[in-house]
Amino acid sequence: VQLQAFGGGLVQAGGSLRLSCKASARIGGVKVMSWYRQAPGKQREFVARIAANGHTDYADSLQGRFTISKEIATTTLFLQMNSLKPEDTGVYYCNYIRGTANHWGQGTQVTVSS
Repeated sequence: VQLQAFGGGLVQAGGSLRLSCKASARIGGVKVMSWYRQAPGKQREFVARIAANGHTDYADSLQGRFTISKEIATTTLFLQMNSLKPEDTGVYYCNYIRGTANHWGQGTQVTVSS
């Protein structure tokens, strides 16, 4: 199963973007769906996750600006990003955990200009 993240782009500070992550085939048994990001020259970091029961967690640094959600029928993951800041710039990756399998998407570039 391949994951593809899309929806990134160039946006001015204060703007919004909505990222999506779609699997190449419908998959079941996904326990956790997450977003990570990697800024230039930095390590990949956790952004948000949503569990099978709908419980969500976010990185403390986001201060409520991002919202993670999912569409169960299509196993699609979303990330609504509001009030974007230049420090949100990076490549955003989706991640699905299913059993012992750890699936990573290709990533989508988000660039926030000041």
